[in-house]
Amino acid sequence: MSLAHRGRLPAVDPAICRNSIHAAIRASLDPLQVEAFLTALATRSHVAASTQNQALCAILFLYRHVLKVDLPWLENIVRAVRPRRLPVVLTVDEVRCVLAELAGVPWLVASLLYGSGLRLHEGLTVRVKDLDFARRELVVRNGKGQKDRVTLLPESLRDPLVGHLTRLREWFENERRQKRPGVSLPFALAKKYPAASVSWGWQYLFPSASICADPYSRLPVRHHLHPGTVQRGVARAVRAAGLAKPASCHTFRHSFATHLLDSGYDIRTVQELLGHSNVKTTMIYTHV
Repeated sequence: MSLAHRGRLPAVDPAICRNSIHAAIRASLDPLQVEAFLTALATRSHVAASTQNQALCAILFLYRHVLKVDLPWLENIVRAVRPRRLPVVLTVDEVRCVLAELAGVPWLVASLLYGSGLRLHEGLTVRVKDLDFARRELVVRNGKGQKDRVTLLPESLRDPLVGHLTRLREWFENERRQKRPGVSLPFALAKKYPAASVSWGWQYLFPSASICADPYSRLPVRHHLHPGTVQRGVARAVRAAGLAKPASCHTFRHSFATHLLDSGYDIRTVQELLGHSNVKTTMIYTHV
């Protein structure tokens, strides 16, 4: 089309185009067809519940936020059932065997996962200021659901952690003398207190050996240790220990909860230590 011809075309109203497209989509999507599609995922394709939920969420988003239409008729679909599986739990002796096959930082991370009941990400994002040796507590920042909580800091890890902090402080002072980049920070904090990235308290307990670009500012920062480093170490340790159980880093958290309940801890206390919103989630450990 020539520029002269294009100039004679009438102006197009974006709202009219958008409304026309929405009307076309609504006309082509029959409620019965949508119901049949979602039901078939569960009854014919036998997909996992999470897969069907993804499809359902996509359709809900299309209707509610794009087409601005409610979907009360979606209540009739057959939902895929999420299988209820008991968590893998190690005995105390099995935990000792696995930890005995680890050394250095991977050993300390795994010991903290078990001793404090942490998720792997929570363990790797611990900062120096989160440790309270006097109260034997560890503060978990921005756990699952963006919630903070306080959990146990085992006395058995006091000396290993103090030794690790001593070495980390020497390394930190050398980093500052060389004016190396600081650690990554929560976005809001990085904007308000950028100097926190080079303060001792905000340093990661397990920093990465390399510098990377911050995903928000694109500035060079030091992140925490990569999860794969610990995951690979634990996988090798499980094999070396000769365990038949499919244990992973998260198994230490399951074992922490189960062993506390076995030793007489109240279910509500364990719930708080794990950071569960609903005690029903914690109750699964009573059936292991």
